[in-house]
Amino acid sequence: MRQAYLNQLEHIVADLVAMTEAVQRAVRLSTVALLHADVAAAYEVIAGDADIDAQRERIEDKSFELLALQQPVAGDLRMLIAAVRMVADLERMGDLAVHVAKVARLRAPHAAVPPDVLPTVERMGELAGNMVGAAAGIIADRDVQAAAALERDDEEMDELRRQSFQIILGDTWSFGVEPAIDAALLGRYYERIADHAVSLGRRVVYLVTGEA
Repeated sequence: MRQAYLNQLEHIVADLVAMTEAVQRAVRLSTVALLHADVAAAYEVIAGDADIDAQRERIEDKSFELLALQQPVAGDLRMLIAAVRMVADLERMGDLAVHVAKVARLRAPHAAVPPDVLPTVERMGELAGNMVGAAAGIIADRDVQAAAALERDDEEMDELRRQSFQIILGDTWSFGVEPAIDAALLGRYYERIADHAVSLGRRVVYLVTGEA
């Protein structure tokens, strides 16, 4: 009976890793859609969001069932609480990837990102995808040190967003208001993805150490 319970806990962790990997794919694909005006990629991200939402529901249902039937304590309780909170972060990251994809779809067949800000946005997309990918490994391995490294990546993301604002608001910006708004929103979307990745890392720290 105890082994069956432990197996259920491990299945929840495996489901969390799978959901994180699905979100990483959405983030990366939305960036491809954005940088290459790839409408097919944008539609794939938008359509795939329902699967991410369904993964959240499954993980929540499993977690709540164990909470109700097993009344776990200590580390097991922390794991289930962390799982419920993690899926909320992951679902929101998927939503943000959809926002990026919708910007790409709206501006296609033209590129949504003007050349002046393209390197910055490209790096933001790359960094966001890397952070979500790192989160999957952190969850799988309960890696507290790697979780701390996400904080440093988040600082780079914040700096990139500041750079994008400097470019948009600079005297040399010649692309008009609409592209400036797109660039500002994209910076916000990627920044929030990074913030949620950091939140995932902090939840792993809580899971392992019991310290919030």
